[in-house]
Amino acid sequence: MIAAYCWPQSAKANEKIVVYCHTEAKSFKYEIVRQGIEDKTVLSETNISGRTQNIADNIAEQGCDWDPTFVISIEPNWRAGLYLVRLEDSDGRRTEAFFVVRAVEPTDAMLVLSTSTWNAYNTWGGLSYYTGGYVVSPMRPLQPGFLTKAEPYRNRIARFKQWTSEDREAFFGSGYDPWTMAAGWSNWERLFVNWAEQEGYNLNYAVSQDLDQYSNLLDGHPVYISVGHDEYWSAAMRDTVENYIDSGGNAAFFSGNTSFWQARFNDDYRQMTSYKCQIKDDPVYHPEHAPTLSTMWCDPLVGRPESEMTGVSFTRGGYAHMPNAPDGTGGYNICQPNHWVFQSTSLRSGDTLGGEEIIVGYECDGCEFMNESGKLVPTYEDDTPKGFEILGTAPARLWETEEAPGQLADNYIGELNWVAERIGGADTPAIRERFASGNAVMGTFRRGAGEVFTSGCTDWAYGLTNEMVSRVTNNILTRFIKGEGKPS
Repeated sequence: MIAAYCWPQSAKANEKIVVYCHTEAKSFKYEIVRQGIEDKTVLSETNISGRTQNIADNIAEQGCDWDPTFVISIEPNWRAGLYLVRLEDSDGRRTEAFFVVRAVEPTDAMLVLSTSTWNAYNTWGGLSYYTGGYVVSPMRPLQPGFLTKAEPYRNRIARFKQWTSEDREAFFGSGYDPWTMAAGWSNWERLFVNWAEQEGYNLNYAVSQDLDQYSNLLDGHPVYISVGHDEYWSAAMRDTVENYIDSGGNAAFFSGNTSFWQARFNDDYRQMTSYKCQIKDDPVYHPEHAPTLSTMWCDPLVGRPESEMTGVSFTRGGYAHMPNAPDGTGGYNICQPNHWVFQSTSLRSGDTLGGEEIIVGYECDGCEFMNESGKLVPTYEDDTPKGFEILGTAPARLWETEEAPGQLADNYIGELNWVAERIGGADTPAIRERFASGNAVMGTFRRGAGEVFTSGCTDWAYGLTNEMVSRVTNNILTRFIKGEGKPS
């Protein structure tokens, strides 16, 4: 076996990244590659002495605590981005690790990678949040598939129920962990980065911990961007983004299931905690008020719905293009075609955006709405922010406990059951029916001095090959970068 991880996970020019590697071979080599529309190797070395590290029983929770193997100094000419560390030992075994280079000066937009969610789904060395764990460490290798994956369009989770036996054999035969369909750079952010670089955008990069640690991380950037599956957020992460928007920054959430669960980092960021549905096991639980309780952000005990930041919530959305969930058209049914988001497109009311590419999957956020004189508007009976404009909808559905796919922990509780109990007041058939059939919702709203766009779905990046989806995305970024939406 060969395995590796980097710490810290991000750094700026003239700072250092330590690589920790375990191998049973005599030696290994590595190369460091910046990933983008064109991969670029920035450093390589061969014939490094191999060494074994302690593989403890509690790695998933405590982290590896390995001895350093080699140190990388970030050169000033290394462009901001995600860098793969590709390692191969003398026995021919290969592995990958990653780190992020942050630009020193602001760029067009700050893309914060959803590394807290990668960590939540990672089963390397033990239990993830989905197989029975409550505390997970980012100081460990990632399972194969999180960072690179052949044919991402074929191996995406929104195609899972259409998989043929050949698809299954190809995926699992490549050694990918099944949970890497639900999170990771290879699924969404890499696709977005390729598109953004092709379109000429200059992105800065950061990881989830940076958003928690540095309250000024977004300063000077006209846009903050979230892409893909961005599920786990700490209170300080939300503080950073919400204060930034209130002060005039713009946020583009090309993501879904966004900030559904609260998580807590420990002081050195080597552990992340989320008890999710097991709220009484959380040490901060209090039956009247617990603002840092690691459960749904919209839980009454927490009292800070994610829709205050994103405009929408998974509690009113759910799954799409997944087992026990609607397929719809695969795209958004367009409303308000004269909105600035749709400028220079041929879209009309009722048209489908991104249907062939299946942009509405696999996890979706929405809001409660009604038809008012032919226009879809929020009911505001949930926590949707005032002034939210609905631009597209598509059907989605929350899962009951028994509807979820296999491989989940025995104590898994379906989101529908949990939403019914915590938001509806009781997990009864009548209350479950109220929340069961949701909608993915795309829209915009103003918050403070800033503006927010939300795609309401994880799979937006798969639609960037579509001319209309690409145009809409360009409209959003151009407006936000140029500050065209600022109130006069």
